Amino acid sequence: MPDQRHDWGLDEIEALLQRPLLDLLWEAQTVGRRHNPDHRVQLASLLSVRTGGCEEDCAYCPQSIHHGSDVTGRADLQLDVEGVLERARAAQAAGAERFCMGWAWREIRDGAAFEAMLAMVRGVRELGMEACVTAGMLNDDQARRLAEAGLTAYNHNLDTGPDHYAAIVSTRRYDERLETLQRARRAGLGLCCGGIIGMGEGLRDRAALLQVLACLDPHPESVPINALVAVPGTPLEGQPPVDPLELVRMVAAARILMPISRVRLSAGREQLSQEAQILCLLAGADSIFYGDALLTTSNPSVQADRELLQAAGVAPGGA
Repeated sequence: MPDQRHDWGLDEIEALLQRPLLDLLWEAQTVGRRHNPDHRVQLASLLSVRTGGCEEDCAYCPQSIHHGSDVTGRADLQLDVEGVLERARAAQAAGAERFCMGWAWREIRDGAAFEAMLAMVRGVRELGMEACVTAGMLNDDQARRLAEAGLTAYNHNLDTGPDHYAAIVSTRRYDERLETLQRARRAGLGLCCGGIIGMGEGLRDRAALLQVLACLDPHPESVPINALVAVPGTPLEGQPPVDPLELVRMVAAARILMPISRVRLSAGREQLSQEAQILCLLAGADSIFYGDALLTTSNPSVQADRELLQAAGVAPGGA
């Protein structure tokens, strides 16, 4: 499409993030309305299928064995196929169109757990819902089998910009994250890929994250924008809350840089006022995670989200 680019410069994106807020919102609105004139907002539900015991040391995550957070070591907490599909049916009945499933793994392992994952994906697709999986790194054969099962998208967030990455994760290289995205693409899977702000990064790090995402060709179909939830027991537990307007800026910039991607307002939303969330919708967010929990952190209630959409005057549903 004519307004899609894949050659954004770092200085260009940094300048975009620093534009006067009203000007930034105006441009984001212009782009957003061109591609989603009715401003429909997709509702996605997220479920932790396998919780805790992850070998990675991501500084924000309470599921790492390296941290002292509550879920550490609870690797036995894994749901079975029917339990997951029951939750998917409940999410669909509440209005969700997309069902996202997470496994606290460094990488997907072949065997019974992977076969169960494939069965869950097939079951969610049979319900008529989009299916997304996040489970760490994967190989080409696993990506192919997920695609054959009907998986809509594979989630693998970049977290932050390349230069700040080593301050957040030491057990995986940035290049490995990019290789995972490439494997998913080669198998024909859609990508769900975004990041987190509020982890001690600078403005240029945020611009660098957006640059990597916006220079992927094609752009990720879904771009989650998260604000850090500072969980006790993690290395980032003392980080101050994100300024809501900084989140609005990230959403607006993502909308401008990736015009047809679904920009998903994700973790940290419970700490935002209704007015701040509406500003994010105004800035171009066209999807929210819907339900009382996001993996291991809380999320606004279904009733609160219904009231949010009503207050904003937007309708749920895919664009």
